[in-house]
Amino acid sequence: MRALSEIGAAVVGTGFIGVVHVEALRRLGVQVHGVVGSSHERAAVRSQELNLPPAYESFEAMLTDQRVDVVHVTSPNHLHHRHASAALRAGKHVVCEKPLAMTTSESTELLHIAEQSGLVHAVNFNLRFYPICQHVHGLIREDGIGDVRLISGHYLQDWLLLDTDWNWRLEPSLGGQLRAVADIGSHWMDLTAFLCGRRITEVMADLATFIKKRRDREMTTDDAATIMLRYGGETRGAFTVSQVSAGRKNSLAYEIDGSSSSVAWNSERPDELFIGHRGRPSEVLLRDPAILNEEGRRATWLPGGHAEGFGDTFKALYAAVYSAVAEGRPGAGYPTFADGHDSMLVCDAVAHSSRERRWIEVKR
Repeated sequence: MRALSEIGAAVVGTGFIGVVHVEALRRLGVQVHGVVGSSHERAAVRSQELNLPPAYESFEAMLTDQRVDVVHVTSPNHLHHRHASAALRAGKHVVCEKPLAMTTSESTELLHIAEQSGLVHAVNFNLRFYPICQHVHGLIREDGIGDVRLISGHYLQDWLLLDTDWNWRLEPSLGGQLRAVADIGSHWMDLTAFLCGRRITEVMADLATFIKKRRDREMTTDDAATIMLRYGGETRGAFTVSQVSAGRKNSLAYEIDGSSSSVAWNSERPDELFIGHRGRPSEVLLRDPAILNEEGRRATWLPGGHAEGFGDTFKALYAAVYSAVAEGRPGAGYPTFADGHDSMLVCDAVAHSSRERRWIEVKR
């Protein structure tokens, strides 16, 4: 088994998330040999800012670097399929941002390539790796709240509130036909399905585009959505996703109601878990390795009282991914391209439901 310091990585994409990947890899002890940007000039500037080796001249140059074992794909959505498939075909393990691709046909092909390759493949559903969320996964798996009946919550942001706000995700050719749902709603749906151990089977969605025009361009992608969900078994769900909620910077919240207890969590208070009871006082569990279950402990790095947040989830995810890379074959305990493809199928059903104004089954 290789040591993490002997494993080399490269990151495709130099935006906010690309930088988060670089920093998490460094904290884990993985060698980052360089980045690739939308232009060499942009990548060179970012490399200097991050004190990295010189940026690669091109994506193709990165693929030929024998020191690179793992490629992290953080490029715009429309490039995920091309970059991830090329990296796999070049013999590189791949960590890809979500959405995995632009269409379900693309994600089907990527999943096939990944599974046939024998290489490690992961999708960056990092929110699973908050220690409290890992603890909840273990708690529900061990029947700690009884039968899961109802899941509710939201994922709210405000960064596209104004008609002057602009980002490449607003362009369907670059970001896809779904925006708020695919960009952040996919995180909420993946997380809750992971926590309760049940896949989403049907959806009823209402998508809304409140800002009809930005920079004199007609807008067609969703600013917000309300979605009802059916999970496996009898579990029901409902959530709101929005990128136009003033004052909400990155608020993901869920409540999971079981037949004996409930749990509730908000990403803006990541070290706290509400545990609800009837007939005795409810509780607030504060993240502390000494009292978390085994799954929670695996994802935590600091003693209780020392807050762990968004950036730490990347480190915890990559610890699981790079353990598999060190073994030289796919492992367990992290989201794979199969999870990324499943998320694409759910989002496809959401878009279908909103168009036809009815319940739609997730086609698998």
